[in-house]
Amino acid sequence: MANIVAIVGRPNVGKSTLFNRLTKTRHAIVSDEAGTTRDRQYGKCEWTGQEFSVIDTGGWVVNSDDIFEEEIRKQVTLATDEADVILFLVDVNNGVTDLDEAVANILRRTKKPVILVTNKTDNTDQQYLSAEFYKLGLGDPYCISAATGSGTGDLLDVVISKFPKKQEEVVEDDIPRFAVVGRPNAGKSSLINAFIGEDRHIVTDIAGTTRDSIYTRYDKFGFDFYLVDTAGIRRKNKVTEDLEFYSVMRSIRAIENSDVCILMIDATRGIESQDLNIFQVIQRNQKSLVVVVNKWDLVENKSQKVIDEYENAIRNRLAPFDDFPIIFSSALTKQRIFRVLETAKDVYENRRRRVTTAKLNEEMLPLIEAYPPPSIKGKYIKIKYCMQIPDVPVPSFVFYANLPQYVKEPYRRFLENKIRERWDFTGTPINIYIRQK
Repeated sequence: MANIVAIVGRPNVGKSTLFNRLTKTRHAIVSDEAGTTRDRQYGKCEWTGQEFSVIDTGGWVVNSDDIFEEEIRKQVTLATDEADVILFLVDVNNGVTDLDEAVANILRRTKKPVILVTNKTDNTDQQYLSAEFYKLGLGDPYCISAATGSGTGDLLDVVISKFPKKQEEVVEDDIPRFAVVGRPNAGKSSLINAFIGEDRHIVTDIAGTTRDSIYTRYDKFGFDFYLVDTAGIRRKNKVTEDLEFYSVMRSIRAIENSDVCILMIDATRGIESQDLNIFQVIQRNQKSLVVVVNKWDLVENKSQKVIDEYENAIRNRLAPFDDFPIIFSSALTKQRIFRVLETAKDVYENRRRRVTTAKLNEEMLPLIEAYPPPSIKGKYIKIKYCMQIPDVPVPSFVFYANLPQYVKEPYRRFLENKIRERWDFTGTPINIYIRQK
C-alpha cells in the first residue's frame, strides 16, 4: 500500500507552505490570514525513490475557542486514524500555545509515528528557540523553513525511516486486483454484491456509505482475483464530511495498488467532470481501464444509435486514450454483469501481454521504413531496432534511433496506434520510449 503523510497543526503555522514544498506544486493557497485552507489538499511526494501521498489538513474555522478546539480534536483524530506518519507543525516564533498543547495531548495517545516540526526557523538563533517545544512530550523537534526549504531534506529522511515496514498483506500479490471506482452512488457496492451473490457490503442510496476499501476474493466460474470496493469519490467542494474525505484518500490508494480499474458511470447522469477527475487518477497511475455504464435499465431508449452516441461521447471526453472497453449494464437487474468480469480479466491479460523481439521487429520495421519520422533541420531519423521492455508492470516498448531527441509526440502516438492495431492491448496504457541506438 502507498504511504500517507498528514500535516496537522493550528492555523497559520505554514502547513500549506510545507505541502507545496513537499509536492513541488502551488495547489495550496498560502496567506498570512489564519484559516485560509478550507478544503483538504492531496498531493504526491517522492524522496530517495519512495513515493508517498501528502495531506494538508486545513479548514478550521475560528468562531470561538470551544468550536475551534472541537474541530482540532476531530481533524487530528481522523489524521491519526488514516495516516502512516503525522507531521505536527508548530511556529517557532510564537512558542508553545494552548492549541499546540491540545493537539499534542491527542497525538501522544496515538500509536502512529509523530514528527514534531518547528517551522519558520530561518536562522541559528531561532533554532535555539525550538528547545521550548520539548515540553510537548513528542521528542526532538526538527527545525525547518517551509518557505525557503531549509531542513526539509533532513525531515524527509526521517519521514521515510518512520514508514511501516512492508509486511505480508492478506491480499496475495500474484492474484490480480480489480478496483471498482467512481462517483458516490454510482452503484459500486451493488455491482460487487451482484458478483458475489450476497449482500456482503453495505448498500444504500446514501452517497458515500462505504467508508473503507474492502477486498473480496472472487474465485467462482473459473475466475480468481480480488474485487476492491472503494468509497465513492466526490467532488472536492462536495466533501463536507471529514470521514468521507479520508474515504476518498483510501479510494485513491486503492487505485494506486490495483491492476485494473472498473470505472462506474451513472447512465442517468452521463459522464461528468468528476468522472474525468477519477479517470485522470487512473491514467496518472497507468492502470488498465474498463468503463461500466451502470443503471442501464433506467434508460428508456436503448437503441443501437443511442449506444453508439453514448460510447462516442465517453471516448471523446476521455481522449486521447480511447482504446478501452465500454459495457452497458445494470447491477440491480444483473444485466451483463458477468461480462464485466470477463472483460476485466481480458484487459488484465492484455496488460501482461508480451511480444517477442523478433515478431515486433518483423512487423514494425517495414512500417517505420515506409512511414519514417519527419526530418528536422535537414536531419533524417532512422529507427533500426525495437523491443518490449521485460519485467515492467505496464507494456513498454523502446525504439532505438540515431537522433531520438527529434522524435516528437505525434510520431510516438503513431507507433502506439500501430502496435495496438497488430496486438490486443485494449484497456491498458502503453509506454513508448525512443533511445539512442
